[in-house]
Order: sequence, then C-alpha cells, then structure tokens
Amino acid sequence: MGLGIAVLTVSDTRTLDDDKSGSLLAQRIGDSGHRLAAREIVTDDRYVVRARISAWLVDPAVDAIIVTGGTGLTGRDLVPEAVRPLLDRVTDGFGELFRWLSYQDIGTSAIQSRALAGSANGRLVFCLPGSRGACELGWDQIIGKQLDVNTRPCNLAELLPRLREPADRPAVKTESRRD
Repeated sequence: MGLGIAVLTVSDTRTLDDDKSGSLLAQRIGDSGHRLAAREIVTDDRYVVRARISAWLVDPAVDAIIVTGGTGLTGRDLVPEAVRPLLDRVTDGFGELFRWLSYQDIGTSAIQSRALAGSANGRLVFCLPGSRGACELGWDQIIGKQLDVNTRPCNLAELLPRLREPADRPAVKTESRRD
C-alpha cells in the first residue's frame, strides 16, 4: 500500500489549472503507487503556509508533504522560514543533494535554491523550488526513490513508523551482574 502524500503549491499567481509543478507531482505520486492525500495552492504568506502544513501534520491520511515554490531568495520566497520552525528534524542531505543534482543542469544558479526537507510529527516534509524542472528533478532523483520501500540500501518510507516513536520514551534498564 502506498503512502498518502499532500502537495502544497506556494504562489500568488498560480491556479490548479495552470500549476504545472503541482500537477507533475500529483501525477508522479499516482504513477508510483502512492495516493494524493490532498492538494492545495496558498499565497506566499508564511502564516498561511504554516497553517496548511500544520493541519496536514496531524491528518492521519498524510504521511508526507511536498511543498513547491517559495524557496528562492526574493522577498516573497519564505517557505524555508515558514517550514523550518515546524520541523522536529532537518534532513540536511536533501538540500545538499538537490543543489548538487541541480548544478549538473543549471550550473552555479543552483546556489539560489533553498530546498530543504525534514520530519515533523512522524511525517516527512520536502520543500522544492516552484519550477516544473525542479519538481521533476526532486521527485525523480530523490523523493520518489526515498518513498519507495524497494530502494536499497535504505529509504525513508521504511523509516516512517520509527519517526512516530515517542522521543521521550524511557531507556531500557538492564541489571548488571557482579561476578
């Protein structure tokens, strides 16, 4: 059974009819055997972004969230600032790998991406740039593979149940034996 994945497009101008990035992700999710748990477009407002993601972080139908848009350097690009406070853990390697793969396509312009990922409340959160090409690269080269339980030697999909373990669970006590 596939994962429930929500897609959030952050844009002041896109609609569901012309959101090529969100449509690409929705298509890839279905083609991979996962289910699209939700899909929305919200404005470039950090509190609106946080509110939508926060609601999905407590929705039992959502295992992962992919945000597209708002990861650049302009004044309206606020997704990293909106999302980072919600994360329990940041997966630094995601942004590093995304920029390295982007560099192969767009050269030094890759430094302008602030793509990031992490986990929150037992769910995975990925933030990608808003271009269709960036979403294609992010899904095809990283996210799709990490959400596939067949990816070896390891993948994020098989870690999902462990992300939901309580962090404050007491340590297992062992008795020492005196000889």
